[in-house]
Amino acid sequence: MRTVQISISENDFQKYNFGSGKIKFTDLVALISLEYAKKALLESNEIAEQVGLSKMTIDEINAEIKAVRDAKNEF
Repeated sequence: MRTVQISISENDFQKYNFGSGKIKFTDLVALISLEYAKKALLESNEIAEQVGLSKMTIDEINAEIKAVRDAKNEF
């Protein structure tokens, strides 16, 4: 196994709860992926609010889903 050393701010160290300072690469990848997913979700929510999608009712959402599915089935 190889070891890689990285520098990280104290804030990020505490934020991600690195504890002993050792972490498996797969766990680091999972943490980074989760952070990107959270960021993407927040950005999606902001866009939805800006264009009015956040005010859609469940019936409107279901109608949109049905329309997309129906369009796919036409081909």
